[in-house]
Amino acid sequence: MNKKRNVILYIAASVDGFIAKENEDIDWLSMVERPGEDYGYEAFVNTVDTVIMGRKTYDKVLSFGIEFPHKDKKCYVISRTKTGHDDNVEFYGGNVIELIQELKSKEGKNIFVDGGAEVVRELKSLNLIDEYVISFIPIMLGKGIRLFKETEAESKLELVESRAFESGLVQVTYKTI
Repeated sequence: MNKKRNVILYIAASVDGFIAKENEDIDWLSMVERPGEDYGYEAFVNTVDTVIMGRKTYDKVLSFGIEFPHKDKKCYVISRTKTGHDDNVEFYGGNVIELIQELKSKEGKNIFVDGGAEVVRELKSLNLIDEYVISFIPIMLGKGIRLFKETEAESKLELVESRAFESGLVQVTYKTI
């Protein structure tokens, strides 16, 4: 029997729901960095073998000047403009419903949605996200790039877990019901 592969959004946001400032700056995320504390990230990435992200998120990751962090996983970058692949990812401009269905039909680990806002909006509006792991950073940005943009789709969620850390970060895990 195949273990069901879940599509999991694992992301950080400000308390008021932004994932970046208007200029795409995410430096504020570092305010919760603590030596030896990764807030469960390493354990989480060990449960996934596929990553989906938007092109802007991919470009942001490349701008850090570090080795691409998901080299050991199959990565899809959802893009309307880029096609083909590079050393790290496959660019995907097709129907995301078909992509998710194809991925879920194969044996494997879970599927990590690594942002950004447009990909989250599309996947959420199509009810393709099975689980949400959101780390709320203790800051209110006031404006910026919203984690959840408006959609017509309503999503009912069930709380799986919530954890508070000394840094003020609160991580909540919900599953879609």
